[in-house]
Amino acid sequence: MDYYSNQISRLIEELSALPGIGSKSATRLAFHIINMKEAEVKRLAETLVEAKKNVKYCKECYTLTDDDLCPICKSSKRDHQTIMVVEHTRDLAAYEKTGKYEGVYHVLHGAISPMLGIGPEDIKLKELIKRLEGDIKEVIIATNSSLEGETTAMYISKLIKPTGIKVSRIASGVPVGGDLEYIDEVTLLRALEGRTSL
Repeated sequence: MDYYSNQISRLIEELSALPGIGSKSATRLAFHIINMKEAEVKRLAETLVEAKKNVKYCKECYTLTDDDLCPICKSSKRDHQTIMVVEHTRDLAAYEKTGKYEGVYHVLHGAISPMLGIGPEDIKLKELIKRLEGDIKEVIIATNSSLEGETTAMYISKLIKPTGIKVSRIASGVPVGGDLEYIDEVTLLRALEGRTSL
């Protein structure tokens, strides 16, 4: 038996389809939204539609942005000769929170996973190799410490080593199996400072 009207049930169903939102959280969010002022709900809906319409890949690092180049790639204060390779934009954000990394990034949007049918051509590796044609001194591989992350790190290392560019891997202050977005800034900073050559 349905406890809620069709509109409320549909709202709960849509919200519970979001990652990490179970039925209890979806119900709580649905009632919060219903109790918001109409202008606030419109602003939320417009923001969602605008973000979906305008957010795209940065032409240089492939993070998500609403401009051709993200603020990091645009910045003249960043070290454009050092590239940190991460799996997702969330990982970039995690490192930015440390406030200590001054280079730029490259976002792969995934990791190599033969079991899931994800190969090197399915992530932004060609784009990374193209960037290395410029004046690059170091590539820091900051993929997750999962099997997929390690596989991707080794693959990238083998591609880059023949170019003479220094390749390093973040230190294992990041626990094996841990996702970067959930790790505190101190651990991330320790992992960055303790990186090793590959």
